[in-house]
Amino acid sequence: MKCILDLALGIHALFFIIPLMLIIALLVRFKIGSPVFFRQVRPGLHGRPFTIYKFRTMTDARDENGNLLPDGGAADPAGAVFAEDQPG
Repeated sequence: MKCILDLALGIHALFFIIPLMLIIALLVRFKIGSPVFFRQVRPGLHGRPFTIYKFRTMTDARDENGNLLPDGGAADPAGAVFAEDQPG
């Protein structure tokens, strides 16, 4: 009985999730660009690797020195200095 209930609820949930995922995919495509999905191999049960797919949320935008910019796409407005930026 539980299997049937899970299947029925899962199929109905797809009708709501698929349009939402399409909207998210379009927003990612127009705001960040291509590819829309990020793929990563992770260790799974008993160390067996599996591939996870996620919507891409980070860009490869770089400043004039070639350093990656924060996710907002602009340099830190507070002018924060991080440990790796310290001389010495």
